[in-house]
Amino acid sequence: QVQLVESGGGSVQEGGSLRLSCSVSGSVFRINDMGWYRQAPGKERELVAVISSGRSSNYADSVKGRFTISRDNAKKTVSLQMNSLKPEDTAVYYCNAAVQVAVNVEGALRNLDLWGKGTLVTVSS
Repeated sequence: QVQLVESGGGSVQEGGSLRLSCSVSGSVFRINDMGWYRQAPGKERELVAVISSGRSSNYADSVKGRFTISRDNAKKTVSLQMNSLKPEDTAVYYCNAAVQVAVNVEGALRNLDLWGKGTLVTVSS
């Protein structure tokens, strides 16, 4: 079974740093976009950053210059380095990956949109 396994997160004071990591477990044919989303209490889930298989990236305006997304295609991982954290960054962070998996020996592929279980980031002032 293909799934995402997240690590990192925790509590930090304003101005501090944290690093989130996420790995794809199981057999996949291809991993396309990988990204991080977050959901703060009482708010909708929002995109934080996304990175393509070619390593082009996009960020939410609120995190530009503070967060950096990276990926290791060989290890099937994506990471989010978060610096200069603010209390408004407090949220549950979710890893997301668009993957293709083989469904039969003839090579037919299925697209899957995978989500991690989420990891809590708390930033105190």
